[in-house]
Amino acid sequence: MQASVTRALAGAALAGLAGWSLPVMAQSGCELKIGSMGPMSGGAAQWGLAMDGAARMAAAEVNAEGGLKVDNQKCHVTVVPYDSKYTADGAAAGSNALAAEGIHFIIGPVGSPEATGIKPILARNQQIAWNASYAKDALATRYPLMFHISPGPGGWADSVIKEALKHWTIKSVALVAPNDQGGTDIVSVDEVAYKDNGIKTSSEYYQRGATNFAPIITRLLAANPDAVDTASSPPGDAGVIVKQLRLAGFKGPIGRNGGPGTEEVLRVSGGMDVLKDFYWYNGAADTPQTHAIDTEYKKLLGKDQTFGSSLWVDLPAARMTLQAISAAGTIDDVQKVAEALRKLPVDDPNMGKGVWSGQKQFGIAQELMFPFGIGIIKDGKDLGVTTIEPKL
Repeated sequence: MQASVTRALAGAALAGLAGWSLPVMAQSGCELKIGSMGPMSGGAAQWGLAMDGAARMAAAEVNAEGGLKVDNQKCHVTVVPYDSKYTADGAAAGSNALAAEGIHFIIGPVGSPEATGIKPILARNQQIAWNASYAKDALATRYPLMFHISPGPGGWADSVIKEALKHWTIKSVALVAPNDQGGTDIVSVDEVAYKDNGIKTSSEYYQRGATNFAPIITRLLAANPDAVDTASSPPGDAGVIVKQLRLAGFKGPIGRNGGPGTEEVLRVSGGMDVLKDFYWYNGAADTPQTHAIDTEYKKLLGKDQTFGSSLWVDLPAARMTLQAISAAGTIDDVQKVAEALRKLPVDDPNMGKGVWSGQKQFGIAQELMFPFGIGIIKDGKDLGVTTIEPKL
């Protein structure tokens, strides 16, 4: 079955992952495999590979200490990745493939289509997973083995918009996102936040996987908006959209009220001079403690992490999963591990103190909420990231 999981990986992602190795440790009789899942190819690859990187870093941390303490033994932790390709079918297939490997714990998937596809399969396979979706139904009481890595834009879009209004006059905004649940759910929430701040909205949607956004941009600019928000467009797509917007002559600020990924947007668009004016949800606070993750990642895994704040946001979920397994004293009793996980305090050494949220929106408090950041680039200069403390 390992071969089937390997075949599911995109060639580029597989080549990048194959060279990774965890610190060598004495072999014991206990081996714990955890899965990582998300789009590891295509425009959203940064998000999926960040999820995998977070799982690998958490595994490397415990392996460096001789393994994860489970009952009276130390377990060596390994990570099995699966490219779910940002689709419902891909995530469902990934759950089944990982279950066939005896894997009960999954860090991922990322997007709303994946979350929709995997939730019922998790219940059947008795697996715990963490999605990073911003869907309105990212969690549900009938799927108690699904956990949520961070709140959606309902938890932070208003704060991002208010920060943007300190720097630009915005009376109208055009939003652009994929034409599936991963786009429509987020745009609908973002529109409410903009309207609550007195800003008129319009929206455009594209087929996921598109590479030429010229027709979309023509329609966007026809509305003559003061700003354009790339919402939940994957970072690679957003970078192309930014580049084509600027080539088309758009001079206004560009927002990103749909997830982190600014590093990739900068790379794809052509850099700070092209991006020029930009406001975004950073996912995590920009502090010495969060940047310390990058240093530790290189120390443990022997390479720079290139996923930006996406990895910072994903890491606590991976760490807490391993902590819950240790607290439960079992690698097989999923229900016991889930119960231990729900009882853990939300307190990460790098991300800080947070809260279990989600009760109000989903009816189940299985969502991590840490301090988050709002970033501003103005006139081609990075003005830094403002930290916002979590509140229910």
